[in-house]
Amino acid sequence: MKFYIVDAFTETLFGGNPAGVVILPDGADFPVDDIMVKAAAELRYSETAFIKRLNDKEFNIRYFTPAAEVDLCGHATIGSFKALLYGGYIHDNNSYINHTLAGDLNIDIKDGFVLMDMALPVKINEIQDKPALTELYKIMGLDYDEQVEKGVTLTPQMISTGLPDIMMPVADRSSLSAISPDFPALSKLSEKYEVVGVHAFTTDSAEGVTCHVRNFAPLYDIDEEAATGTSNGALTYYGYLNGFINSGDDCKFVQGEKMERPSVILSHIEAASTEECSVKVGGSGVILAEGDIKL
Repeated sequence: MKFYIVDAFTETLFGGNPAGVVILPDGADFPVDDIMVKAAAELRYSETAFIKRLNDKEFNIRYFTPAAEVDLCGHATIGSFKALLYGGYIHDNNSYINHTLAGDLNIDIKDGFVLMDMALPVKINEIQDKPALTELYKIMGLDYDEQVEKGVTLTPQMISTGLPDIMMPVADRSSLSAISPDFPALSKLSEKYEVVGVHAFTTDSAEGVTCHVRNFAPLYDIDEEAATGTSNGALTYYGYLNGFINSGDDCKFVQGEKMERPSVILSHIEAASTEECSVKVGGSGVILAEGDIKL
C-alpha cells in the first residue's frame, strides 16, 4: 500500500496540519478496523486517511485517529487529494466525489488547490445558562465573566458540518493564546455534549482574516490541532447564524500559531436561509514523504 505524509492547509513544509494517507491497491478492500486504528496510532498523526479507489472519479475515504474512526476530517481530505494528485491517480482542474461516513462530498481540484464540500451545516445546541458557561470557560483555562467584561457577547454553540464541535468565542487574540485546557475535564465535557471537542475563536483578527482559531479534541487523543477543515466549516456557519459572516463570503481562518505550525483554511458559504445553506472548505498541501506501508 502506498503511504504519504502530507502537510495540509499550507504551502510550506512543516507548516499546517500533517496527515497520514494510505492508498489501497486497486481491487483491495479496507483492512479490518482494528488494524487501521493501530496504524493511525503507530503513525502518531491526529488523523490518517485510508483511500479506496472506486473508479476514475470516485473514492471512498475512511478517517482514523489514534483512538477511533471519525466520520470526516478536513485536513486529511486535503492531504488525501493532494497525495492522489501527486501520485497521478487524479488530474488537476477536475472534480471528484468523496464517499465518506458523513455523506458523499464533491471535491474540486483547481490549480493544485483542493476545495471540498462540507456536510449539511447543522446547529445542534447552544450553551446559555451561567453555570454551564462558567464550567466551559474554566475547563479551557479562562474566566467567563472576564471574557464578557472584555466584550464577548456571543454564546457557544454546537455546530456540525460533518463533525460536531463547540464553537467558543473569546474576546481577543491574547485570550485565545492564553487558553490552557484541563484535558481530562475537556474529554469528559466533550462526552457529555456529544462533540469532538472545542473550536475556540476570536474575531479580533489581522487584516484580511475572518478569525484566529484554536482547536482541541482530547477525547480523540488530539490535544490541539494545527488545522481543522470541518471545524472551520462549522465556524463559517456559526458566523452566518450570528451575523459576522454573510452569504457569498469568502472566509480566511488562521490556526496553528500557538503550535508554531501556522495554517490558512479558506471557506465559502452560500445560504438562502439557515436551512438552505452550503459550505465549502479549501486549502493547499505539501508532500513531506512517501513510501510503502505493510498492512
